[in-house]
Amino acid sequence: MDIIFLGGLEIDAIIGIYDWEREKRQTVILDIEMAFDIQKAAETDDIQYTLDYKTVSDRIINFVKESQFFLVERLISEIAAILRNEFDVPWVKITLNKKGAIGNGIDVGITIERGEKQL
Repeated sequence: MDIIFLGGLEIDAIIGIYDWEREKRQTVILDIEMAFDIQKAAETDDIQYTLDYKTVSDRIINFVKESQFFLVERLISEIAAILRNEFDVPWVKITLNKKGAIGNGIDVGITIERGEKQL
């Protein structure tokens, strides 16, 4: 299995259940691993046969910036669905870090896996 990853993707979002969280953007940090068969891209040296991480990151950044979910569980699940449905990623692992949500410098968040890990 081949893995394409995006690490440390920082995006400001409206996320949370408290009134102050609905008014002030907070930074979420995403680490994303995506299964993708890169063999044809490696053989041809042609980007059309791989998962273009620039296109993926642009899509996720725009989605998160425009979203206004209450729970990180909903946000991370929607991101996984976008990756699987729009980019034909058979398996994805995402960690969402909402740093400082319960105090300065404290990491809190969630990690999910969706789909089949083997290609």
